[in-house]
Amino acid sequence: ALLRPELLGKEFTHLEFPRRIQPKELGKKMLYRDQNMNGWAYKKIEEDDLKFPLIYGEGKKARMMATIGVTRGLGDHDLKVFSSNIHIKPFLSCFPEVRVYDLTQYEHCPDDVLVLGTDGLWDVTNDKEVAGVVMEVLTSYEPNDPCRYTMVAQELVVRSRGVLKERGWRLANDKLGSGDDISVFVIPLGGPGNYT
Repeated sequence: ALLRPELLGKEFTHLEFPRRIQPKELGKKMLYRDQNMNGWAYKKIEEDDLKFPLIYGEGKKARMMATIGVTRGLGDHDLKVFSSNIHIKPFLSCFPEVRVYDLTQYEHCPDDVLVLGTDGLWDVTNDKEVAGVVMEVLTSYEPNDPCRYTMVAQELVVRSRGVLKERGWRLANDKLGSGDDISVFVIPLGGPGNYT
């Protein structure tokens, strides 16, 4: 963004401020930083600083150009900032984590599964909780029942979404349920039949 400001479409700033600046703050001093700074410094607020920040929000709620999560680097090649002609792809990069699991190296039983889920699942449910739900649901069905895997996926979605209460969607532990889309695939690694 600093090196190629034309990509920002004169609508965004590469500088980061502790909060969104209001027009009434023009001329006042405020903390800021850019990609080269380890800490914060003060600067006098100018007209250009009123632009929307390149990255808006914090943590999992952070959005690139207020449009897309900053960690999303795959796909979306033609995505533009809402109501603009600004392409987002030049600001995103992808370094995926890849693991290879050779299915032919091991024998698998009907309870061995691979769970693929979107961040809507993983934002609120950890690996141990997922494994617990998998075992809980699978043991309530016969090993040859093919719907058992669908039921595991359904249960993971339901538990990650939570229950609608006065204060929004809540999990069993009263933490917020997932506010993101939740897609889950449960893929059996072993075929139906006897355990080995």
